[in-house]
Amino acid sequence: MALVAGIDSSTQSCKVVIRDADTGALVRQGRASHPDGSEIHPDHWWDALQEALQQAGGLADVAAVSVGGQQHGMVCLDSDGRVIRPALLWNDTRSAGAAQELIRTAGDGDSAAGARYWAGATGTVPVASLTLTKLHWLAAHEPENAAKVAAVCLPHDWLTWRLMGHGPGSGPENLDALATDRSDASGTGYFSTAAGRYLPEVLEASLGHVPLLPEVLGPLDVAGKTPDGALLAAGAGDNAAAALGVGAGVGDVVMSLGTSGTVFAVSDTPAADQSGLVAGFADASGHYLPLVCTLNATRVFDATAALLDVSIEEFNELALSAEPGAGGLTLVPYLDGERTPNLPDATGSLHGITRANYTPANLARAAVEGVVCSLADGLAALQEQGVQARRIVLVGGGAQSTAVQSAAAQLLGVKVTVPRPGEYVADGAARQAAAALTGQFPQWALDAVDLPAGQDDGGVLARYRRCASMYA
Repeated sequence: MALVAGIDSSTQSCKVVIRDADTGALVRQGRASHPDGSEIHPDHWWDALQEALQQAGGLADVAAVSVGGQQHGMVCLDSDGRVIRPALLWNDTRSAGAAQELIRTAGDGDSAAGARYWAGATGTVPVASLTLTKLHWLAAHEPENAAKVAAVCLPHDWLTWRLMGHGPGSGPENLDALATDRSDASGTGYFSTAAGRYLPEVLEASLGHVPLLPEVLGPLDVAGKTPDGALLAAGAGDNAAAALGVGAGVGDVVMSLGTSGTVFAVSDTPAADQSGLVAGFADASGHYLPLVCTLNATRVFDATAALLDVSIEEFNELALSAEPGAGGLTLVPYLDGERTPNLPDATGSLHGITRANYTPANLARAAVEGVVCSLADGLAALQEQGVQARRIVLVGGGAQSTAVQSAAAQLLGVKVTVPRPGEYVADGAARQAAAALTGQFPQWALDAVDLPAGQDDGGVLARYRRCASMYA
């Protein structure tokens, strides 16, 4: 029985799963926390990985390893392999101004023209989270550090490199061992997702020079080996690894309900959305992964439950007790502004209130339907980019709500699959490790519940969109 290890190095923690390469059966696992913040020294990731690996029984009997990691984080190395400054993570917003400057400059002062350029060149219009905007910020605000940058990599790249035995002081020749994959490279802002290559001219204009960049490996390629001889797979960005973890293929759309929402699809064609709503990423299996983010998901449930003075479990029961459509009550859930549509200063609104429908049950149902309708708008943005949705895979903490599952089946118009709760990113990394070992992705069984597509007989989604259109 060959064993493979999947690693999820996320913003909050590091998780390790050890699985049987043939069946996917979980053998053991471990977990360790990362410090909070939007700026962190990569050594903390390495220390957490060592702790999680120790809990998981180590890698001595493991044949292949893969790392899935948080996307976009800027890891800058000097010519001797030392980290120059703490990494700026995806959630560090100090580069928001740099993003706007990059858009304006590309359009010779015309932001619309600049957005068209970036959508065509990379598949993604710059935002604060991208690695490129952080490098542009570095050049403007820390020029001495920018001048030292000999190599730039991403969190999963750096951890894979360290697992090979490289590290600080290992010398410039060892920087050549840095490797990444299409999914993570596509989130940098200096990689063309459609063409599958770096754009050195973009780096030259943004950082001031072109540092060494990790080699971009294919889905089944091997990056190297650990000192003990285990194969190291190419690794992946977290969303792409999650898609592998739930077995998503072309035609599948993954909807993730956490604090915020994410909607992404495995697609045959790259996206290039000049509106900036859809990020044109690549996936970890050789396809593409257009992705949309929303800001309001389970926090809306938490806020409504607090207003009603009930627990989340009671909130779920209230929502289930109401009829679909909430008696005509409609919540537009932009409580924290919104990303899709791009309305950062928006607030939420409640529509259609009557004495008859203004009940705790209908308010709970309206909150659930509002969030699902918001995610449906994310799905619509993907479909405008040519995505064909045959199935929705519903994941994240909010996906375990039976009220959410019911509303999703009713409103989305396609079959909904709800996998059991799990470590989808680490599981996807483990599946990629098995593929690097055997030359093909294993067909591991997915423990999930399938819900047939329902009917939006009450026109809930159309009513929601009428209310949301008032923000235009």
